[in-house]
Order: sequence, then C-alpha cells, then structure tokens
Amino acid sequence: MPEMPEVQGLVDYLGERLAGRRVTKARISAISALKTYDPPIESLEGTTVVATSRHGKFVDLSTDAGTHLVFHLAKAGWLRWYDLLPSTVIRPGKTPIALRVGFDDDSGFDLTEAGTKKSLAVYVVRDPAEVPGIARLGPDPLDPSFDRAALASLLAGRRTQIKGVLRDQSIIAGIGNAYSDEILHAAKMSPYALAGNLDDGEIDRLYAALSATLAEAVAAASGKPPADLKDAKRRGMRVHGRRGEACPVCGDEVRSVFFADNSLEYCPTCQTGGKLLADRRLSRLLK
Repeated sequence: MPEMPEVQGLVDYLGERLAGRRVTKARISAISALKTYDPPIESLEGTTVVATSRHGKFVDLSTDAGTHLVFHLAKAGWLRWYDLLPSTVIRPGKTPIALRVGFDDDSGFDLTEAGTKKSLAVYVVRDPAEVPGIARLGPDPLDPSFDRAALASLLAGRRTQIKGVLRDQSIIAGIGNAYSDEILHAAKMSPYALAGNLDDGEIDRLYAALSATLAEAVAAASGKPPADLKDAKRRGMRVHGRRGEACPVCGDEVRSVFFADNSLEYCPTCQTGGKLLADRRLSRLLK
C-alpha cells in the first residue's frame, strides 16, 4: 500500500506538472471506485488545477471552481502518468483502470487497481473534510507542530500495541504497515509494546525514529516519477518485506508475524531481546 512518503512523492510530482492545467477529461471506468455523486465527476472538466496537496494517504487536486478531486490508492491502487494520454477507449470491467484524467497539454493519468478486492476510492467534493477518511485523520507527523510532546500525548493511557497505534489513521495520519515496521526497528522497540507503558526514554527513541525514518523516505521519493516510487520504497526498507534476510544492523534473521491479510517484520535481536514473537494476532512474547 502506498504510504505517506510515496503519496507525498506523487503530490510533488503532480504539483509540478498540473498547476494551471485545465482538465479536459475526467472519466470513471470502475463505478465502485467513485464514492460521491454531487458534484458529478464530469463537473471537473473545464476547471483548472490550482493546487495539489496531501491529507494522510489521500491526494487532493483542488480546482478554480472550488471543487476537489480526492483519491486514496488503498492497498493495490496506483497512478500511471502519461506525457501523452492514450486515446484508447476504456472498457469497464475489462481493464484495471478505474479513473482517467486528461489535461489541456494532452498529458494525464490513470488510476489503476490490481486484484479482485477493490478498495481504491475517488471523491469529488467541495471541501476535503467531506471525505470521511480525511475528516477522521489524526495529526500529520511531518507537520512542524508534531513534536515529541505531541507524540507523548497521543500515547498516554493507550492500552494498545504500539504497532497498531502507529497504523491507526485517526491517531497519526499517513503511516501504514511498512513504515510502522521500519520506525519500530529504528526505535529498537517490539511491535507488541503497549503504547501507554512506554517510558520517557522509549518515547524519545520512538519520536526520533519516526521523524528520521519518514524524513528519509520522503527525501528518497522526492522528484521520482510514479513508475519509480514503488522500487524506491522497497530499496529503502530494512526489515519490512525482508523476511529471512539478515538485519542490516545486527545480522540476525528478520522474522515475520502473519495476520489474515498482511504481516509484520521485525528483528528479534534489535527489538525483542532475542525472543521470537508467536505467529498469531494477539500473541505475547514466547516464554
């Protein structure tokens, strides 16, 4: 799933190319992807893009008509950019393309979604806060106001595993499965540690790891075209998606815990005192 660094990379890339561009085409080919009906998506045609921004993992293209094209790529969605938008006819149900948007310089993009579980979401709204997922977002960890004290306040009293806290968009916006693994590895912290039980030193480490990991990932994504962002993300991972490989810090084997539809990765030496995490959702450390 694209997370905040990759989404920020998309926003920066689109922002450079779309400011001042007039929308000439906005066509949905996967009806399930469109979550709003008023304004209709066709109302974007003829408007001019004035800004591109990010809300957590949502991309927001705002227009001079006061409307916003907002989309969330979910687990299997992606954006294909074209300097010359294809003229081929999109056949609903016969293509992974969910949305095609074209501009007055003949450029454009498709939103695509692989697999059978369709979660990609497209909204046309007058205010981004009308999107339920945006309305419930917690603070953005890249915001200057998100300091160590802000993180400590969010963690206080939470009887929830820290891995889940980092992934909860209503607590902190933009972090998902991959970067929560990376942050916890950098912080030398078990994914099963209870958020409300972290002491001052652990919160210090967590804040430093969160800030550095996300800043490095955003810098790595900056300036890259959409086609290169996924590979850049994979190359930057130290433990996530590295099951069976050697931890780059200590050399121990990276281990996984599998859940219904995803997994987490961690280093036992760096994060759990050498103990293995049992492979079930509510596990504690093996005795």
